[in-house]
Amino acid sequence: MKPLYQYFFRGLITFLPVALTVYVLYLFIVWVESAAMWLIRPFIGDFYLPGLGIVLGAALIMGLGFLISQPVTARLLSWIELPFTNLPVVKSIYSSLKSFADYFSPHKQEAQQQVVVLRMPGNEMAIVGLVTRQSMEGLPPELAALEHVAVYLPMGYMIGGYTVFVPRSWTTPIDMSVEEAMRSSLLAWMSSNRGPETGPRSGP
Repeated sequence: MKPLYQYFFRGLITFLPVALTVYVLYLFIVWVESAAMWLIRPFIGDFYLPGLGIVLGAALIMGLGFLISQPVTARLLSWIELPFTNLPVVKSIYSSLKSFADYFSPHKQEAQQQVVVLRMPGNEMAIVGLVTRQSMEGLPPELAALEHVAVYLPMGYMIGGYTVFVPRSWTTPIDMSVEEAMRSSLLAWMSSNRGPETGPRSGP
């Protein structure tokens, strides 16, 4: 019976990620389609083709990205952002989300998007983190005087994280993208590679 249990759980472990991914994508596509159609329905009336909302929504987003890339439109956006950057509670939420999105923007300098291994002198422990600030410029004087970098240390399963300011010499860049590092942190760096199974130990 043991092989049957093993086959069942191996099949379940293989099936669940695929099924859940497809289901989440389906929910996302349905939501985007309905939201896009709600926005463009006044302009197209009853005309509809499957996937039309997603196509037009993507076109609108790309058009918005093009407009934001223009200097005049960028200044207009800064005026539109004024209520979001000045209201007490809204400011905290909007600024946090915008900073997080900007960090993953492809237009950010590559040096800012850096995955590093953090090692403290005299300690063999190594921690993988993301460099979020290369200098302390613009921070309060107590921090600006330090020649440190800011490193974000994400916790497993995205339940939080810590930002530490450490000397640059404590960090070692590694060849890994920010997306890959965040994905690995989400799974607590669990590996799907299994080593050779060891049988039960024999008695002395």
